[in-house]
Amino acid sequence: MKKWNAKNVMNTLPERKTDAHKGTYGTALIAAGSRFMPGAAVLSAIACMRSGVGKLEVGTEESVIPYIIQHLPETTFVPGFYERLESLSFDQYRVLAAGPGREADDETEQTVKTFLSTNLPVILDAGALSKRTYSKRKAPTILTPHPGEFLRISGCSKEELEENRQVTVTEFAKESGVTVVLKGKKTLTAFPDGEIYENTTGNSALSKGGTGDTLTGMITGMICCHEDWKHAILNAVYLHGASADEWIKKKSAHAMLAREINDLLPEVWKNFEKK
Repeated sequence: MKKWNAKNVMNTLPERKTDAHKGTYGTALIAAGSRFMPGAAVLSAIACMRSGVGKLEVGTEESVIPYIIQHLPETTFVPGFYERLESLSFDQYRVLAAGPGREADDETEQTVKTFLSTNLPVILDAGALSKRTYSKRKAPTILTPHPGEFLRISGCSKEELEENRQVTVTEFAKESGVTVVLKGKKTLTAFPDGEIYENTTGNSALSKGGTGDTLTGMITGMICCHEDWKHAILNAVYLHGASADEWIKKKSAHAMLAREINDLLPEVWKNFEKK
């Protein structure tokens, strides 16, 4: 197993082109949020916009839209997203994400099915994580479970996972043909080709609701600005943890909120850019 460290990040973070426009870095679509969990959509949307995307569209329930606009007026929306899902065109997007702030219901499952039928990278989190078989796709499918979610979608036992995380996660990624970002202490990223990396940042400040929604948004945004999608995932995980490490330099790990990762990210990211 390899470790993804500061040197890896510095060597793979993309430079912002001087002649770039929003089309250069593409449009992302995140299906997120619900009546009782609008905040997850807010967190993932801000994280995506902070992470290099050119433009973000959110597919959500109408009641969630005012919450997002209040915190992120730069976001645009897909009118009647769930009602029009089966007739929507996805040609204008570079990456799709689903799950933050969603229950594992029929509406979410149909979203996942539709997204997976495209030739675009798809990130699945939270309510979009269910036990299912994944068809072979040209574009990557990325799952971002915490340990409890991984047990549910993989069918492995808690003992198996605790005894050998690396082997368990690697085998699942290879057999399912997906990339797995297993969140937790020393987050593991396992690719379907058998490669696996251990993250070297992060601390217990991240053990709080909403931090996973933020990571989903970061991965989504970084895929839009990286040429190599693997580097995008690994750098998102690293900078997510590095933001929490920056927080505890002066503040208690007990006190960090997920939204503060988004506030810390611009300065933390800058520290790893080539001078």
